This record gives sequence, C-alpha cells and structure tokens, in this order.
Amino acid sequence: MGSKERIQRLKEENRINILEAAMQIVKEEGWQALSMRKIAEIIEYTAPMIYEYFTNKEALLSALAAQGYLQLAKKMCDAKERHAEPTQQLEAMWLAYWDFAFAEKELYQLMFGVGTQCCEQQKSFGGSNVHSKMVSEVIQEIMKDKQPSADILCQKYFTFWSVIHGLISINLVNEGLLGESNNQQILKDAIQGITRSLKD
Repeated sequence: MGSKERIQRLKEENRINILEAAMQIVKEEGWQALSMRKIAEIIEYTAPMIYEYFTNKEALLSALAAQGYLQLAKKMCDAKERHAEPTQQLEAMWLAYWDFAFAEKELYQLMFGVGTQCCEQQKSFGGSNVHSKMVSEVIQEIMKDKQPSADILCQKYFTFWSVIHGLISINLVNEGLLGESNNQQILKDAIQGITRSLKD
C-alpha cells in the first residue's frame, strides 16, 4: 500500500473515530452535551485536529444524520426485498422504519428533529429522501390501476409518514406512554388502514 493510500485510510479511520465518539457522548448524555472539546477528550486528539475533519459542529451533525439516513434506507430496502407482494412490502418497510427509530433513537431524533433541533442541512443529504422514494414506488405499484399523479403519490406517502412519525415522536418524547402492545396495534392498524385506502 502506497503512502497516499495509507494517509487516506488513516484520515478515514480518524473521521470514523470522531463520529463514534460523538455518538458515545450523545447516547450517554444527550445531544445538548455534545461538544468538540468532549469528542477530543475521548479520542485523545486536540480540538483543532477535529476541525480538520469537520469545520464546525453543524458539519459533524450533518455527517451523523447522513449516516442515519443511509442506515434507515438499507433497513427498509432489506425489509422490502423479503416480500414479493407490494402490500406486504409496504408494511415491512414501515415496520423496519419503526424499528430503526427505536434502535437508533438518538440518530432518529437528529434526523427528524424529535425533541431536538434537526440539522439545518437536512435537505442536502444524499440519502435523506431514499426511504421516501422507496415507499412511494411501492405505493405507485399498489395504485397502478388508478394511474396516480405525482401529487397523489406524495399525499399518500405523507399520510403514512405523518401517522407513523407522529406515533414514534409521541413515544420518544413520552417514553412508555402507550405501552408496547398498544403501539404495535396502533401501528399495524394505521399501516393496514392506509394501505386499504390505496385500493379503494
């Protein structure tokens, strides 16, 4: 391996270490505790060195949120591929979305601004709309006989998202408010009810 490749690999390792340290702080103390100084202490770098990788805290938050969107898209894509029938794909994708929100609670809060400030650069992330595009494609497949317009597809996607994201937000802000069995019933009722409406 040449010196350029070694330097590039070291830079990528350093970048990953910074992001992992940031998530460690957030999981232990919350988003309000995150600072470049604390990250530097954990990875035993100087704060100025961190600024060589991320120009400011907003750039760091953007990188974390972008990672979250990629993880979410992969989980939803994997869920979709386990089913052949579009209505089953749709339910599986939304259930994967739900699972991600609680497995990666801190990332979800950052990505969608639940109980925290969401990232100002959210719309510029390469992966921020991948999950919505996947869902919209399945909705279009279910509604193909009706030949829905782009506006209708958008409306149907946001009907799903507003209900599911709303339920997730209620649970993230008020932990344990509804209980696991109630949540699962509400979630499945919502997904199945909206899916039926696509065929009417």
